Amino acid sequence: MKIKGYEKIGEQLYSEKLENGLTVYVMPKKGFNKSYAFFATDYGGADRRFFLSGKWLDTPAGVAHFLEHKMFDTPDGNALTRLSANGASPNAYTSTDITAYHFESIEKFEENLEILLDFVSVPYFTEESVRKEQGIIGQEIRMTEDDPNFVVYYGLMKALFAHHPLRDSVAGTIESIAEITAETLYNCHKVFYNPSNMVLCVAGDVDPEKIVEVARRVLPKEPGEIPLRDYGPEESLLPVTAYSERKMEVGLPLFLGGCKIAAVKGGEEYLRQELLADMAIQILMGRSSPLYVRLYAEGLINNNFEAAYEAAAGAAFLLFGGESKDPKKVHDAVLDEIDAAAKSGVDRTLFETTKKTLYGQLIRSLNSFSSLCHGRATAHFRGFDSLRAPEILMDFTAEDVDAFIREHLKRERFALSTVFPVSGSK
Repeated sequence: MKIKGYEKIGEQLYSEKLENGLTVYVMPKKGFNKSYAFFATDYGGADRRFFLSGKWLDTPAGVAHFLEHKMFDTPDGNALTRLSANGASPNAYTSTDITAYHFESIEKFEENLEILLDFVSVPYFTEESVRKEQGIIGQEIRMTEDDPNFVVYYGLMKALFAHHPLRDSVAGTIESIAEITAETLYNCHKVFYNPSNMVLCVAGDVDPEKIVEVARRVLPKEPGEIPLRDYGPEESLLPVTAYSERKMEVGLPLFLGGCKIAAVKGGEEYLRQELLADMAIQILMGRSSPLYVRLYAEGLINNNFEAAYEAAAGAAFLLFGGESKDPKKVHDAVLDEIDAAAKSGVDRTLFETTKKTLYGQLIRSLNSFSSLCHGRATAHFRGFDSLRAPEILMDFTAEDVDAFIREHLKRERFALSTVFPVSGSK
């Protein structure tokens, strides 16, 4: 196995690429009681159109999420039940560009790892079980469509993007999941759940060689073809519309502002942009920023106000939002703050404080096994080294943040999505 040390943060990373194309990463954590396994595929809700074996293939919205739900079915029952009975705490999720299966356990870790790798790599579907699941997921879709937070988020996605699958829910629609068959699931599993398109990350007090041995023994022996993905026509950096509004049963108006950002395909620049975006967000509108303090004091925002940077499936954007009696006023104040920073630069004292704070958060996250493994998996798929994040962050200057704000946070790239009370007024 390859061993890479990170002296400044006191970490080691063991890795090995198996003959089937799977890369295994192990991050030893001596003295911890629990160990954590994260088995992920580079496949999410946006990966609906792909090129394989000489032709383009289209699948219904929601297939990746549907497949994640059905993967726990086995001829002998349910893998969740087996893992739980064996002392593990298992779960799974599907996002725009990744599907992951994970568990943590104190005892029988290698045995539980074998169960995880086995059920994820050996699909079992029947038309009857697919029909049953269509009813279950259909109920989930109806519930989320009545959730104001869901509505304000996808209102923004549709305002920002003209064609990208980010416009659509990862779960799909009632109509789209009705098109899913057992054959659809088998085909998508064969394409995206091949070892060449996956990664295994483990953190804990474990033996790296034993982890690799389990993976080599349980998983398929042959590599698979990695498909090309198509997310639609190239998007403009301008939004489709600057404003979206819905009315629902809410106590206070909800809002979500967003800005399209030129995406980085991969490599260290991908990580660098993420870190710069996080710094800019905290300086401009984080809880220690003058803007946040002022808006909070004026009663225009409350503790629900949050901001974040997201990058997925070839797209990138910044978000900020929460509850407010006057969403447009908050939105305008954020844009004014960004314009001022673009003109005069960010406050240098606040920059230094923010850098130290974010560095501390990165170091603390090294003891969060879920954060560590998720970050390592994303880094693998996007071609960078997640454990270099603290080092890269500390090399940033205030001028780097100034340049990011001037280049990416342009007023014309912003859109605002709102949900107002049914009986209220703007």
